[in-house]
Amino acid sequence: MKAIRNHEDGGLDVLLYEDAPDPEPGPGQVLIRMHAASLNHLDVWVRKGLPSAPKPHIFGSDGAGVVEALGDGVEGLSVGDRVVINPGIEKGPLIGIFGEHGDGTHAELVAIEATQVFPLDDGLSFEVAAAFPLVYETAYRMLVTRAQARAGEWALIWGIGGGVGTAAFEICRALGLQTIVTSGSDDKLERAREWGADVVVNHDTGDVVAAVKEATGAGVEIVIESVGEATWARSLAAVRPAGRVVVCGATSGPNPPAQLHRFWWKQLTVLGSTMGTREDFLGAYELVRSGRARVHIDSVYPLAEARAAQERLEAGEQLGKIVLAIPG
Repeated sequence: MKAIRNHEDGGLDVLLYEDAPDPEPGPGQVLIRMHAASLNHLDVWVRKGLPSAPKPHIFGSDGAGVVEALGDGVEGLSVGDRVVINPGIEKGPLIGIFGEHGDGTHAELVAIEATQVFPLDDGLSFEVAAAFPLVYETAYRMLVTRAQARAGEWALIWGIGGGVGTAAFEICRALGLQTIVTSGSDDKLERAREWGADVVVNHDTGDVVAAVKEATGAGVEIVIESVGEATWARSLAAVRPAGRVVVCGATSGPNPPAQLHRFWWKQLTVLGSTMGTREDFLGAYELVRSGRARVHIDSVYPLAEARAAQERLEAGEQLGKIVLAIPG
């Protein structure tokens, strides 16, 4: 089979479109002939060795395709079924991600535990199915499971162009929250306004905290925080007393000044959140399959052009998800 692999950590040049051994489904596993997979920032980190995966390594966490074969003991699925992969792997209280430390979905064939595989609704394309799982599951856990978001509340979402930011916006919209979204691109902000964002603000040239206070009075109830050092101080200033800051990453750095005085003075709750459980996946999937949460696809590249796709992702040019089309 063809796959996107690396044999060493590094820049875009380490990504290779090459032959790899066909996987075989073990007991309890499903072999899937992939039709689409998507990119996440995790792919960039793994390519750089943060974390370093065993080599050669196949990239990718999300994907959708058709069941090719079943391992011993698998029930509820049949050869020929259209399916989608849940990339969240529960490990007791921790949640891992498919493709982070082992081979992933940027390949023509994938062998994976049947418990991670779900029937794909006929009304959803392979591209949409590949685009939503990781980021929508992550955002669903942040908003619903961890923050217990309620209709009518305000949420501040940093970086509307990214996968988690876009997913968080759509889930907020589906649940009846009001949204303030940011971007460094005025074009992306205009698109977000067209999608239905209540307030948009350029986080490079505008005053995010002032925009939040003008729109809400007291501040937002929820901040979706995935940036870290570059936004942390503004997140704490923008959240209202007794509000919740939900953290799923720190792309600009993990060690901002803590500003502990804001924690006790505002009596804030800061919640860590990583990926999601089976229940989080199913909750996000239901919002997507019902049409309540839209899935925004930025662009679709052939599998062989994964290097160009990662280049676009790393440059932050996308608005929504970047998808790889895999010839079946």
